[in-house]
Amino acid sequence: MVHPDIFRVAADDRRAREAAERLFGTVNSNFRLSLPATTEILHVGATAVPGCLTKGDLDLVVRVERKDFQVVEATLAARFARNPGSIRTEEFAAFENEACTPHLGIQLTAKGGAFDVFHRFAAALRADPVLVQRYNDLKIAHNGQPMDRYRAAKDAFVADTLLHAKAKPMK
Repeated sequence: MVHPDIFRVAADDRRAREAAERLFGTVNSNFRLSLPATTEILHVGATAVPGCLTKGDLDLVVRVERKDFQVVEATLAARFARNPGSIRTEEFAAFENEACTPHLGIQLTAKGGAFDVFHRFAAALRADPVLVQRYNDLKIAHNGQPMDRYRAAKDAFVADTLLHAKAKPMK
């Protein structure tokens, strides 16, 4: 049994990526039917970055116009459990589905809001193989360690990456 409080890198990276891509295709298609046309649905987790080690889950961001945030937030809340370990603001909410395979994490952000950074982090990784290697090194160092330690190290890494990425504006 996998212990959710322990960080583990997926044993079979290829299989994890394939499963995440399949689930993303399904979720993306379903969301397109029920969310505003201006919504962006982006695969932003490690499985979206070539060469990046992964836990084997699917992380996606749903980016919406500020005026649509409350309606989309209510739509997602009716379909998914809230992520209990995440904050919730007027411009950010997190959801998850532990029942699907792989585990699905959904970050809802208002475009231009304070938490509208997930796509920028993924883009920075895709653009820099050295950055991916540094991120992989962090994951290897925390493999088998408590999840809270990994998340703290990851948060610091993401913040540093985004700080340095500000010099290079991204969409």
